[in-house]
Amino acid sequence: MAHESVELLIQESVELLKQLIATPSLSKEEEGTAGILQDFFAEKNVPVQRTKNNIWVLNKHFEKSKPTLLLNSHHDTVKPNSGYTRNPFIPVVEQGRLYGLGSNDAGGPLVALIAAFLHFYDMPDLKFNLVLAATAEEEISGRNGLAKILPALPKIDLAIVGEPTSMQMAIAEKGLMVLDCIAHGKSGHAAREEGENAIYKALQDIAWIRDYRFPQLSETLGPVKMSVTIIKSGSQHNVIPAECEFTVDVRTTDAYSNEEVLEIIRQNVHSDVKPRSTRLQPSSIPKKHFLVQAAQQLGIKTYGSPTLSDQALLNAPSVKMGPGESSRSHTKLLNKILIQ
Repeated sequence: MAHESVELLIQESVELLKQLIATPSLSKEEEGTAGILQDFFAEKNVPVQRTKNNIWVLNKHFEKSKPTLLLNSHHDTVKPNSGYTRNPFIPVVEQGRLYGLGSNDAGGPLVALIAAFLHFYDMPDLKFNLVLAATAEEEISGRNGLAKILPALPKIDLAIVGEPTSMQMAIAEKGLMVLDCIAHGKSGHAAREEGENAIYKALQDIAWIRDYRFPQLSETLGPVKMSVTIIKSGSQHNVIPAECEFTVDVRTTDAYSNEEVLEIIRQNVHSDVKPRSTRLQPSSIPKKHFLVQAAQQLGIKTYGSPTLSDQALLNAPSVKMGPGESSRSHTKLLNKILIQ
């Protein structure tokens, strides 16, 4: 592939984004956009690899002796919000803005990373390798997305994850655990002094979850946050419930691993606590890292992100960055991105 001008890469990126918008790609249903991306690279004579709906490519002069930089973003989307005022699958450009589902999260960041990859693709004297991965199932933290292909990728030394950050650099990101908890009591008749009310036992644990403050604070992300979001118990008005189920949303920081937070919770509550997963870990990169320093020299603002991305699956140092606004993600304001 001949080296392309920046202007041509921008034009091609916008056209690619239009194609992606016009092709429905809900999580687990990304076959169409995966095919578009596969064909896009094939037309440029860039050898492309695909596993399920994940596409990845390597720079032309890849050398195992060099460190490897991963450029990753996703091409799946959430369902269109009911508040949409436009057809989410018809890309429209108005006043320098491209409207359409997924243009913000994360089509814009994805095509920007693809353009960067193609710009450097055939340069023979790079000091590092490049891997571009366009992955699936990010919106549902699915196991057939980035996690599926990580074992097949070269060893990753550093990563840039494309998400809408207004081109600021997220140098830390909160992790996530969802905990299913059960408080146990003893059934009895509500009219008599019998039984042990599981709701009352659950309330004691819920009060601890509400009030507890983890002693270690993240410099970038602040405190670990716990929120009880669902509670279920009881079968009828006159029966003391023997069980009370509740769900806890836990947003972890780089001050603790998910496993450490889980152990602290289990030591302080009486309910059974079962995590749905501990794999979505918090992440951070040192402020002294050369990539962060380079961003600061360019005047790029750094911050800690409360929202989850595929950064949670990476063991290598990583940052999150891209065009678009995070506040528009998953809302009726989702469907536009500035392209001029």
